Amino acid sequence: MKIGIDKIGFYAPHMYVDMVKLAEARGDDPLKYTKGIGQDEMAVTPITQDTVTMAANAAHQLIDDKDREQIDYVIFGTETGIDHSKSAAIYVSRLLGLKKQVRAVETKQACYGTTAAIQLAKGYIALNPESKVLILASDIARYGLATPGEVTQGSGAVAILLSQDPRIMTLEKETTFQTEDSMDFWRPIYSDVAFVDGKYSNDRYIDFFADLWGEYKEKTKRDFADFAALCFHLPYTRMGEKALKPHLENVAESVANQLTERYKTSTTYNRLVGNIYTGSLYLSLLSLIENDDNLAAGDRIGMFSYGSGSVGEFFTGILEEGYQDHLNTANHKALLANRKEVTIKEYEAEFLKELPTDGSTVEYSGDNDPADIYLAGITEHMRQYKNK
Repeated sequence: MKIGIDKIGFYAPHMYVDMVKLAEARGDDPLKYTKGIGQDEMAVTPITQDTVTMAANAAHQLIDDKDREQIDYVIFGTETGIDHSKSAAIYVSRLLGLKKQVRAVETKQACYGTTAAIQLAKGYIALNPESKVLILASDIARYGLATPGEVTQGSGAVAILLSQDPRIMTLEKETTFQTEDSMDFWRPIYSDVAFVDGKYSNDRYIDFFADLWGEYKEKTKRDFADFAALCFHLPYTRMGEKALKPHLENVAESVANQLTERYKTSTTYNRLVGNIYTGSLYLSLLSLIENDDNLAAGDRIGMFSYGSGSVGEFFTGILEEGYQDHLNTANHKALLANRKEVTIKEYEAEFLKELPTDGSTVEYSGDNDPADIYLAGITEHMRQYKNK
């Protein structure tokens, strides 16, 4: 049985800040942001969007009534959930009009959470071939204003529909994974911003890729020549390049060039959105398949997932015949092109807005937010969501 990605889409907030202007405002060389880190723009999250609404907006344009009948499992991967108890998947299920006969849960392990969801879903579909599983990846990366991590912030969501006989990509059986207890990145329950040991986190990422790729090669006897492209989890777009480059030194030039060029293509959307944690790898995959016209059915794509703390996995997928016909490329490019650039002052003001934590009532209008689904306020500690 073939199991894999039948549909995939994403959502990003309607505002962004230009990284050159942010660098200038912080007294930094713009090349540090655009070349060293590899970011051109960064999504700015309005008070009317959170992880629930972004996930719902990503899925809203993806699924149809037939999908609603077949989806009986919703798995929400996030590390910026809105509730310690209730799964964000439950809110999204209602906002999308899904039937009541669904399981709805949330998975957490830093940026690995969505990959964990996909692996769970594969097993579920194998046992229930007529089912479809909606995978949601939604996060808001926050490190604080004028902090070292500010340039690697961002927000957005990716929605993936997994099924048998997928129309976009079949996920292969072979995979390698590992877990090590690392304190390279963490966010205590009491903090609304993350803490990170930047150099150590980079080293952990690079080491995990080396370990998992080496194990995969040994396990499958495949090499880089067997891949059309590799996609990486991208907390910033230069990160994957740092992990990949040392392994290309003894590879045939044609193979190295192809993987390098397609790596650049896979960063297209991420460069404009920033870090979306659990969705970053899958936004990279979407960037690749929607922006490379030379990929073909049967091409194998490798994917490296890494979640600080740390859990990593290397797995692969095969593109299906006619996969291009099932992408929403035009809509995704329009979403990015139609965003509004905000000034540094406007970005900072938006960043500092906070939801009440004392149970008081607040209402927000969706007039200035073009998204179909938005956060309309809070009443007695309960978030109020609306679908326009």
